[in-house]
Amino acid sequence: MAEVAENGPFHREDDAGATFVLQSKGKWWHAGFHLTTAIVGPTILTLPYAFGGLGWGLGFLCLTVMGAVTFYSYYLMSLVLDHCEKAGRRHIRFRELASDVLGSGWMFYLVVFIQTAINTGIGIGAILLAGECLQILYSNLSPHGPLKLYHFIAMVTVVMICLSQFPSFHSLRHINFVSLLLSLGYTFLVVGACINAGVSRNAPSRDYSLESSGSSRIFSAFTSISIMAAIFGNGILPEIQATLAPPATGKMVKGLIMCYAVIFVTCYSAAVSGYWVFGNKSNSNILKSLMPDEGPPLAPVWILGLAIVFILLQLFAIGLVYSQVAYEIMEKKSADVNEAMFSKRNLIPRIILRSMYVIFCGFVAAMIPFFGDINGVAGAIGFIPLDFVLPMLLYNITYKPTKSSVVYWINNSIIVVFTCVGILGTFSSTRQLVKDANKFKLFSSDVVD
Repeated sequence: MAEVAENGPFHREDDAGATFVLQSKGKWWHAGFHLTTAIVGPTILTLPYAFGGLGWGLGFLCLTVMGAVTFYSYYLMSLVLDHCEKAGRRHIRFRELASDVLGSGWMFYLVVFIQTAINTGIGIGAILLAGECLQILYSNLSPHGPLKLYHFIAMVTVVMICLSQFPSFHSLRHINFVSLLLSLGYTFLVVGACINAGVSRNAPSRDYSLESSGSSRIFSAFTSISIMAAIFGNGILPEIQATLAPPATGKMVKGLIMCYAVIFVTCYSAAVSGYWVFGNKSNSNILKSLMPDEGPPLAPVWILGLAIVFILLQLFAIGLVYSQVAYEIMEKKSADVNEAMFSKRNLIPRIILRSMYVIFCGFVAAMIPFFGDINGVAGAIGFIPLDFVLPMLLYNITYKPTKSSVVYWINNSIIVVFTCVGILGTFSSTRQLVKDANKFKLFSSDVVD
């Protein structure tokens, strides 16, 4: 604990990761841009599918509860970070915060492992989905063209290598502002497409009934809840708060409010419009419901095409945001803080290491394009501990609410409930992985949903 405090933010002269990657120069709205990019992504288009396992009433309830719990969780974590900063120990890394408050060396490495699994998984997933977006556009322009999915993944990887050279998290603020606008853009386009499909003569028949079997209904419900939990998770809030210029006290709350205003608009509109049109037949990606394999598209092609372009562009920003922890670890070990950020001594290792990391993510995305199932397991194991369990635990240890207080019981109830959800989510994701095993093919030209 003393070692962590000694290496606090006000004694980081020799820490290149803190000096170069996690620069503390941002305003509260910059943190809002980063948070929105980390949370509001194409995964919101799975919400109609999640509603299919819950129905209207329970779907609205679970979506609202997930939003409220995660906002509360992130708010508590920001309070813990503020408390540490006032005590002279401003933490800019999740792993340092957990190790300091919990006083356990193994917690440091556990958080490193979980964060690495989440961030690498999302990096691979972002490249994979961006490649799929390019493939969809290409297949519509050239239905019998020779290019395969892994060709498009290679193209995306090259672009990501170039973008990965943005030196710091703070330097992504303008990209992440554009990402925020893109998330609103493709949400409104998809909502408009769903409304158009719902009122057209080719509108699909609607069935909002749940599974007939009681056990299947329960299993589908927990799968849907796990999907919603993964949508609201990010796992990098301390690193985002680290981008704020000190003192950071109170600034993160403003960024959270901005982020959740965007979440409210996008999540509810996408969930309601998609489920209203397709009911329990909603695809895990609502765009695929709007573009059925048989028959014409259910919305104007230009709207769907523009939505796919917006999603493609935002995926680059998402990949960049979730790579920052890896880049910070690399920079801390490889860079010389006594040299300039763009000196030859620091620039060459940065180009090599970041390029190697992106190439690794691209290779895995091309080799096993069924990574969505594996990512589901990583999400259940990773997001639940970092975003639903640890913040409550850190708050209880830091502020020590009395056992008779409402806050104490709310926090412990959330810990217990979401630990169970995480276990069930891991089980359901693993079960789906086993079920899809017969579809897996290395370097396949199709993404297994």
